[in-house]
Parts: sequence; structure tokens; C-alpha cells
Amino acid sequence: MRDTRYADDELLSLSGIQHFCFCKRQWALIHVEQQWADNLRTTEGHFLHERVDDPFFTESRADVRISRACPLVSYTLGLYGIADVIEYVRSKEGVPIPDCEGLWTMFPVEYKRGKPKIDERDEVQLCAQVICLEEMFGVEIPTADFYYYEIRRRIHTDMTEELRRLVYALAEEMHDLFREEITPPAQKNRKCSLCSLFDVCMPRLTKKNRSVDIYIKNHVRDACTGNNEGL
Repeated sequence: MRDTRYADDELLSLSGIQHFCFCKRQWALIHVEQQWADNLRTTEGHFLHERVDDPFFTESRADVRISRACPLVSYTLGLYGIADVIEYVRSKEGVPIPDCEGLWTMFPVEYKRGKPKIDERDEVQLCAQVICLEEMFGVEIPTADFYYYEIRRRIHTDMTEELRRLVYALAEEMHDLFREEITPPAQKNRKCSLCSLFDVCMPRLTKKNRSVDIYIKNHVRDACTGNNEGL
């Protein structure tokens, strides 16, 4: 984990860590090169979050309080963003929160359009939110939840030490690439068909261009060294 803290002007978008875990090139196209394209999945995702992300809506039920679109920041991760929903449950082991009497524990809930993924892209985003809340409020949050709209189910997720280490490692690498303005080369695989930036990324063409670049560099090197074998 990082010992030092990032400055305000170094903060990156927390939601980007999900893109980064899915595909580092996709993340760089969006966050370094400022390119974006919507497909059906992202459009439905935006619509779902519009229904959830109302920062002026707070709901209370007995010993449970629900807040939406809560601002987050972590200076150890160097990330800022928004939590879809935070559930506050009254508890003697909790902490005080603004405008509420008593003590409360926190449970972030991240809303997703689809269903649980086979990789960790969703988990790292939720864990980053948890780390933000822990840093902001001086609390420990061992678990958090997803709500997957496609299956209409809430999924309980443990914030393990292994997951936390992964989040810190991904965040640090994001900062390194952003600082150097590096867009990783395309690596075509089965995930490409799910990417809203497929037409922008052009993985097949990018791979061919890399081969041409290598050929040109080798040709220039051979010309400079006088090695013209095969020409």
C-alpha cells in the first residue's frame, strides 16, 4: 500500500478502476485520450444509475437510513467518485454521521445493470468505494453489496485483504500510466466484443500497425548499422 498521499490535482476517477481491471487500453482510451462511445450495455447502465443517483434523496426506515449519490475520495488511492447507495444502520459499534442522532455503521451498495462477472472488475470498484469511506470516516467496513438489475438480486461481498491489495496495485498502475500519458497496445481477446470502444480501439488494426512499426524500426536499425541482409 502507498505510504504517501496524492494531491487534489492528482486524483483520478474511481469508476475508472473497473475499466482498468477489464482492459487497461479501454481505460486509457477513456481517461487518458478522453474518448468514449456508448453501446446498449452502457446506455442501459446510465439509465439505471439515473434512477439511483439522486444526491438530494434520503430515505429513513426505523433504524436504517439510505443515502444516494454520496461523494467519495481517498488520498491514499488517489481516487474520487460517487457511491450509488450507502445504507446506514443504527449500531452501538458505529460512528456519528452528519444530521443524524446516535451511531451508525455503513454498508455501500453498488447497482449494476447486468449480472455477476467472472472476473473482479466489479469487486475492485466496490472495494475502492469501501476504502474511501474507511479513510473519510475512520471506520472499518468488512462487507458491502451489489444489486444486479438483470437477476434482481443483492450479492454480499467480503472486502478481503487480497482484494484490497489488488485495488491499491491497480490504482498505482493507473496513476503511472496517466502520468506518462500511456495508452497500452491492444490485445484482442473474447472481451473485445463486449467493449463499447471496439470501433475506436480497432484491436485488429492496432495489432497490424504494431507489426509495421516493428518492421520499420528494424529496417532503420539495420540501415544505420549497415546490416542489409535479406534486403
